[in-house]
Amino acid sequence: MISANRQRTREILSAANPSDPASRLCDFVLFGLIVANIVAVIIESVPSIDTLYQGWFDAFEVFSVLIFSIEYALRLWSSVDDEAPQRPLIQRVRYMLSPMAIIDLIVILPFFLGFFIEVDLRFLRGARLLFLLKLSRYSKSLLMLHAVLKEEARPIGATLFILAVILVVTSGFAYLAEHKAQPEAFGSIPQAMWWAVITMTTVGYGDVTPVTTMGKLIAAGIGIIGIGMVALPAGLLASGFTAHLHGKLNNADPTPVAAPRKNGAGPENDCDVCPHCGARQK
Repeated sequence: MISANRQRTREILSAANPSDPASRLCDFVLFGLIVANIVAVIIESVPSIDTLYQGWFDAFEVFSVLIFSIEYALRLWSSVDDEAPQRPLIQRVRYMLSPMAIIDLIVILPFFLGFFIEVDLRFLRGARLLFLLKLSRYSKSLLMLHAVLKEEARPIGATLFILAVILVVTSGFAYLAEHKAQPEAFGSIPQAMWWAVITMTTVGYGDVTPVTTMGKLIAAGIGIIGIGMVALPAGLLASGFTAHLHGKLNNADPTPVAAPRKNGAGPENDCDVCPHCGARQK
């Protein structure tokens, strides 16, 4: 009986099954509650509204955390697979270490930490914006983003490593060129890194600028290199999204396969047609 209830709980809390009304209703309620919390965090940041409806906002926060805590507990309880040989404790620990379970825990954890340690209320309210991460369980777009990031993790990681190397080298040279002329802005390599990041990403706030000839040459070089290097991760993500979308379209619209011919009538079968040129074999 317990095993059947656990299995049914797992089915309801998993991705919505079109043929399961309870699963669809669960997804709809949780998705709506996540969106409502995000809207509430945005609205209560307005001082005049927060002053008038602070009690309602606090009550809604407690209600939401209670629902999400029950959801987390049920997901943890139903994560045991009775057919697996591992012990239930090991399976539950493995679930707790999964990315989505960690996100669920991060969402509710700041609320409970407020009972044990003194935490700024603005931080607790801002932490509720992490509910956006829970949308990845219900949003196909975020699931696609996760899949693309997973597939392109190695090339993106290599690109970011190269960017980090360029950042450190450039910051060091900028420090050597500018620290005597501008000790307040380039007094150390970490200070120079702020200028290097802003220049490499072509943002250019203008709060820190080189004044020496060597510093200007370094700025010109990092600006040119940054245009191409910073664009590489965006290009990798774009190509990953394109490949992922094309793959889904191809799977959704497969090419019709001709039915085999019987007694000389109907389309040719695999033996009658050359698989390379398409010509009919005699």
